[in-house]
Amino acid sequence: MHFTSEKRLDDGVLEREFTLGEIPGVLWTPASASAPAPLILLGHPPLGLHRMYPRLAGRARQAAADGFAAATIELPGSGDRPRWAAAEQARVDLRRALDAGEPVTDEIVDALILPLVEKAVPEWQAALDALLALPEIGGPVGYSGGVISIGIRLAVVEPRIVAAGFYAGSFVPRAMFEEARRVTVPLHVLLQWDDEGNDRQAALDLFDAFGSREKTLHANMGGHTGVPQFAADDAARFFARHLK
Repeated sequence: MHFTSEKRLDDGVLEREFTLGEIPGVLWTPASASAPAPLILLGHPPLGLHRMYPRLAGRARQAAADGFAAATIELPGSGDRPRWAAAEQARVDLRRALDAGEPVTDEIVDALILPLVEKAVPEWQAALDALLALPEIGGPVGYSGGVISIGIRLAVVEPRIVAAGFYAGSFVPRAMFEEARRVTVPLHVLLQWDDEGNDRQAALDLFDAFGSREKTLHANMGGHTGVPQFAADDAARFFARHLK
């Protein structure tokens, strides 16, 4: 990990951009801390860190206000990272189906999501190795948001993650339902009831499949971009319970 820039935000949070090999990322740490801070990994959709920065920085500032460090990395095939042909074709097929009002087939979902999970999860684990080696970060670790299938796989294979907050708003391959049964960490799942891009019943079925003894579903009325502010407050309280 090599830090490439740093700046203080207006609330005192230290924001540092870094590279991990060829992978860009950002780390935010609280303005002041008397001990190494717990860490929240900030997931995001594959739209590029530059485009997602305002939302990620807002979530990171909330985490810092609660005493947590927060970090994110660029997903494979996003931002300035190299594209791969299969993923590009899957995006084309998805857009064609949505524009035509046709069902999104399992084949499209598998081609879009499964390779992303296979590539992204080891990168998140490598980032976690590097982040936990920093003296200002001490764990425990939570995972928040982003592509839910990536979060599911991380929650299954990464024992350092002790709690996860998922957003039920992305296409989920059927194979991930079986992995969901192996998730045991506490979960906080947010569902927008009228999300135009999400199959509500599939989201409910996925929540039912999770193997966690502690799992909470927060469903709010409204579409994908209509998440109420108090939903973020609820998520913050969830991580405060499990990371402090």
